[in-house]
Amino acid sequence: MPEYGYFLATEEWGPADLIEQARMAEQAGFDCLWISDHYHPWNREQGQSPFVWSVIGALSEAVSLPVQTAVTCPTVRIHPAVLAQAVATCAVMTGGRLRLGVGSGEALNEHILGDHWPPANVRLEMLEEAIAVMRHLFTGELVNHRGTHYTVENARLYTVPDGPVPIDVSGFGPKATALAARVGDGYITMAPEESLVTRFRKGGGGAKLVSGGLKVCYGPDRDEAVRTAHRLWYTELLPGELGQVLPTPRHFEQAQSLVTEQMTRKGMVCGDDSDEHVAALAAFADAGFDRVYVNQIGPDQRGFFDFYRTKVLPQLRQGTG
Repeated sequence: MPEYGYFLATEEWGPADLIEQARMAEQAGFDCLWISDHYHPWNREQGQSPFVWSVIGALSEAVSLPVQTAVTCPTVRIHPAVLAQAVATCAVMTGGRLRLGVGSGEALNEHILGDHWPPANVRLEMLEEAIAVMRHLFTGELVNHRGTHYTVENARLYTVPDGPVPIDVSGFGPKATALAARVGDGYITMAPEESLVTRFRKGGGGAKLVSGGLKVCYGPDRDEAVRTAHRLWYTELLPGELGQVLPTPRHFEQAQSLVTEQMTRKGMVCGDDSDEHVAALAAFADAGFDRVYVNQIGPDQRGFFDFYRTKVLPQLRQGTG
């Protein structure tokens, strides 16, 4: 039976709200936490974007749940040697409860320093090299590295956790999934597709952790929940590679017309039908996932946690999904 976690959305909430949601998640019986790592929100309606490593520092004191970024891009906006220091410190602060989720990123967050936004195959090369650099630094050894994309000179982390920080790799297509299988300590993907899980496991991932997640909008009025989900997170349903190449929240807003409210109604779980919520999460379990994270869209956070504590999580754990 998989573990069920809560997905903290840094694009929609500021630090204090995220900490309070983490506390409510622990009290509601969730097993673990995901937290997004963004420089910008996807659109201005979401309206937030705190620095994730500061928030994780606060989470280390506020809750006892394991925490993972979903996901961090360690390649363009921030050098992997600098990121390694932030990750190592947070791993120490959480007492080893931190996993690092990494991916090849989006232009929305990574182009801010004016660097060229490379094509997908180059981004995956950069990701693989960045992972190797960070793993070496996590050992606490002196590191000198001169690679295709990164140079590190006389770098050593003095504050490091007792053991290596697990690094899970995000992938939505065959190339990224193959990379996750080859170099990841686990695999992250956002759709309950058994074929991707099978590709990961047969490609070298074996029995390593597979995690996935989804967004829902709980509320007693389904029509209102659909409107809220569409207003805030229509970006979840944008087609093709738009999510990876559009550079600013304004550009995502210009693409909103591509996603209708009817598409949101069909593509996202909205409302208070517990069977629908259970079925959506159980689909990940059926596809072979080990952890499933859910995020509540919109303001009714307390209602969501009460609903999941009393109705959804008990059904999932009884295997009635």
